[in-house]
Amino acid sequence: MAGLAKKKVEARDKVDRSKKYGVDEGIQVALSTAYRKFDESVDVAVKLGVDPRHADQMVRGTCVLPHGTGKTVRVLVFAKGEKEKEALDAGADHVGGEDLAKKIQEGWLDFDKAVATPDMMGVVGKLGKILGPRGMMPNPKVGTVTFDVAKAVEELKGGKVEFRVEKAGIVHAPVGRVSFGPEKLAENFHALMESIIRLKPSAAKGVYLKGVSVSTTMGPGIKLDTQEIRNLVK
Repeated sequence: MAGLAKKKVEARDKVDRSKKYGVDEGIQVALSTAYRKFDESVDVAVKLGVDPRHADQMVRGTCVLPHGTGKTVRVLVFAKGEKEKEALDAGADHVGGEDLAKKIQEGWLDFDKAVATPDMMGVVGKLGKILGPRGMMPNPKVGTVTFDVAKAVEELKGGKVEFRVEKAGIVHAPVGRVSFGPEKLAENFHALMESIIRLKPSAAKGVYLKGVSVSTTMGPGIKLDTQEIRNLVK
């Protein structure tokens, strides 16, 4: 434990807290702070100038990262008939209907994301109290309630991330793993920021992009230059 504490201090010392880094340099610094033996996740936190208490200032969306997240995603699909076969062919890990709903009600949750065809929502709706708090409930706003189950499964397997602004006005999302290297992480970062900026609510006044930071799982946050990010996205 003493060794890990020392490495944590060393990682913090690599960061200039008074500086706002350019995207490429910031990612490089974040990677230099990774000190755990496992392949740490690289995450982004974005402070937005919105008030999520108002429905017209809610920011919620998805982004398919060019290089994925580096995580194996287990996808469950609620479907029947031809759509059941379509989901299996696309790589879904579990496909079914009321049988799966019953298992979930009994406590089974061996999956990460759920997709449903619209005609199955009568079955899925009963699972709201279980799946909702875990962020696993199928939702048409993020493309997980759809008849195009093949596309939904392929996107989730390929690195589609969902994001939603929290009460404090912050969006958290992963952009990959330390092992990706700086170039792939930068491309994933740009894709995420484009999605977030594109979703700026018309009701949001003043500065929309207030602050952005990047960090590894165990590392300190690296503040990034928001003006550079705005210019890159333009």
